[in-house]
Amino acid sequence: MTGEASEIVLSKQDLREVTAFAAACAEVALEIFEADQPDDSRPRDAVGAAWEFARGGERRKSLRDTASAALKAAKSADTAAAREAAWAAMSAAGAAYLHPLAKATQVKHILGAAAYAARAAELVAPDDRSVAAEQLEHSVHRATPVVVDVLKRFPAAPGGGGRVGELIRLLDADLRSLTLIE
Repeated sequence: MTGEASEIVLSKQDLREVTAFAAACAEVALEIFEADQPDDSRPRDAVGAAWEFARGGERRKSLRDTASAALKAAKSADTAAAREAAWAAMSAAGAAYLHPLAKATQVKHILGAAAYAARAAELVAPDDRSVAAEQLEHSVHRATPVVVDVLKRFPAAPGGGGRVGELIRLLDADLRSLTLIE
């Protein structure tokens, strides 16, 4: 059928690797959220659920529920940086639900947590773009060969999305340029 995205083969292990990458990227931003909302564990719970799946757990309703709760936590944050950090946690839990569709929009499932975390750090800096660049560099080093391979199965990240979209595209380009040996 014309206009429909083709399917990409993704194993459960591929999804676990992508989720582990997303969780590691989001985890570094948790302290930003917790500085703003010290009694709200929802983003930390979402990252914990992502790690649980990445380490062999199943994709259960509780994983989606923690992502949804982190999204709600973002809405209750007092600062933009805390909101971005909560979105990073939501994205980490959501990474387990990467769809096997050859659509550029799926790249956000892979790289969203890293981009939101980088944006959160940038806002704390305040708005120092070099901080986001440094965070993206750390994310490049966190990416395993499997994560890079999965990313390369999808089209390049789409335009739009404001500063987070820009960070996703920068990270996408950096990871696609890597030649990794497993």
